[in-house]
Amino acid sequence: MRAVVFTQPGSSDVLELVDREPATPGPGEVRVRIVRSAVNPTDWKSRAGSGQPLAFDDVVPNQDGAGVVDAVGEGVTTLTEGDRVWVMLAQHQRPTGTAQELTVLPAERVVPLPDSASFDLGADLGVPAVTAHRALTTSEGGPTRLAPGALTGRTVLVSGGAGAVGNAAIQLAVWAGATVVTTVSSSHKGGLATAAGAHHVVNYRDGSEADTAAAIRAVAPEGVDIVVEVAPAQNLRLDLQVIRPRGTIAIYANNGGDEVTITVRETFATNARFQWVLLYSVGQEALEAAAQDINHAVAAGAFGVGNEHGLPVHHYPLEQTAAAHAAVEGGVVGKVLIDVSSE
Repeated sequence: MRAVVFTQPGSSDVLELVDREPATPGPGEVRVRIVRSAVNPTDWKSRAGSGQPLAFDDVVPNQDGAGVVDAVGEGVTTLTEGDRVWVMLAQHQRPTGTAQELTVLPAERVVPLPDSASFDLGADLGVPAVTAHRALTTSEGGPTRLAPGALTGRTVLVSGGAGAVGNAAIQLAVWAGATVVTTVSSSHKGGLATAAGAHHVVNYRDGSEADTAAAIRAVAPEGVDIVVEVAPAQNLRLDLQVIRPRGTIAIYANNGGDEVTITVRETFATNARFQWVLLYSVGQEALEAAAQDINHAVAAGAFGVGNEHGLPVHHYPLEQTAAAHAAVEGGVVGKVLIDVSSE
């Protein structure tokens, strides 16, 4: 089978296409024939490394993907050969991600794909959608699960509504009944956020931070209930100006800088909570809850991918995985997918 691997951390140039024997699923594992592999920022950051040597001799990148169950190991009762599925955290603490034709992973990281969903959509349901679900379900007073009506009467502010997580947060929040405000940096991205379902779009480049805060407060005079935050180093002071008392600022990335400075007094006054979101350590219960709720939204037609849903799709063949990684690292707008095998 064909697989993309890297044997040392570095730029996208370290990725190479090789031919290798497929692995056999062990107890509690399944093998999936990958149709689409997705590239997320976490994938190129993992490939680039943090100055430490790899934990394995070689690594197949990419956490997310979608395909068909090819074989099941002993003890697996929830999946059968031929099932259409989407996968999450395929490469977490393992050397075998989704940039290969056949990948073996624990059954709990493999989720049935609703019949109505394409493989393109399935490959988008891992890191982005599960992260968004977690950000929307950790607030004081709930909800802890998403469903129609779960966020009725609440206002959600999504920072960066044209990104993959921002797009997922908009779609899930709207499906759950929230009023959604999002900030963007251009009219083009504003159009994408509107296509995703955002009710109010604020271009923060059109004015000062005070102007942006005023525009958000015009929608939510008492403050927003939840902020889904991608760039805390840049946006946290704005978030503190618009969060309602006892609201939640859910931070899932470090775009724009690694350090945040706030004063104690202004933060005390909000009684707000800062919720850090990293899928690798949220726990299996949270992952399973997210997968179930996301599938319900997909089955209801409330979650999609493509221009009509505010998330353009960019396809690359498997042999151009390096270019796909470079595109995500370069900040391409939309979802980057790798066509691994035929549908």
